Amino acid sequence: MTGSESEGLQLRRAVCPGSFDPITNGHLDIIARAARLYDVVHVAVMINASKQGLFTVEERMELIRRVTGEYGNVEVESHHGLLVDFCKEREIPAIVKGLRAVSDFDYELQMAQMNNGLSGVETLFVPTNPTYSFLSSSLVKEVAAWGGDVSHLLPAPVHEALVERLAERRKA
Repeated sequence: MTGSESEGLQLRRAVCPGSFDPITNGHLDIIARAARLYDVVHVAVMINASKQGLFTVEERMELIRRVTGEYGNVEVESHHGLLVDFCKEREIPAIVKGLRAVSDFDYELQMAQMNNGLSGVETLFVPTNPTYSFLSSSLVKEVAAWGGDVSHLLPAPVHEALVERLAERRKA
C-alpha cells in the first residue's frame, strides 16, 4: 500500500482503561485480545486521587509497557478525569472492558450507557477467560501480602515488582 492509499484509511482504535495496580494476567488477556481486533489499543491508566496505589502511576505504566511490548500496537498512557475525555482527545470510538462475572455487568452496563450518552463512545464487553474469572488486582495484593503464591496470576516482571514492593513495605 502506498502512502497516498494509506492516508485515507482510518485506524481502528480502542482503549482498555483501568487502575492496573498491578496489571494481572486477566488484564493482559483482555489487552492482547483487543490488540488482535484493533489497529491501536490505548491502555489508559486511570488516576484516582482518592486511592493510594501500591505502585505509582509511572511504575504501573512502565510495567504495562514491559508486558505488552510484544504486541506492537499498544500505547500506554495515564489519565486523570473522565474516560470519555481521554477518548475524545484521541478520537477513540470504543472502550474494551473485560467482564469476570454477571455481577460486573450491572455496574459496567451503567457506565457504558453513561459514556455513550456523554460522547457516543461505544463499550465492547469481552468475557474474561475462565482461568481469570476470579482475578482482581486487589485480591492478588491481599494474597501476596499474606505470603500466598500469586506468581501464576501475574506476568513475571510484575510478580517480581510486587514481591519487591511488598518486601520494602514490610521493612518500613
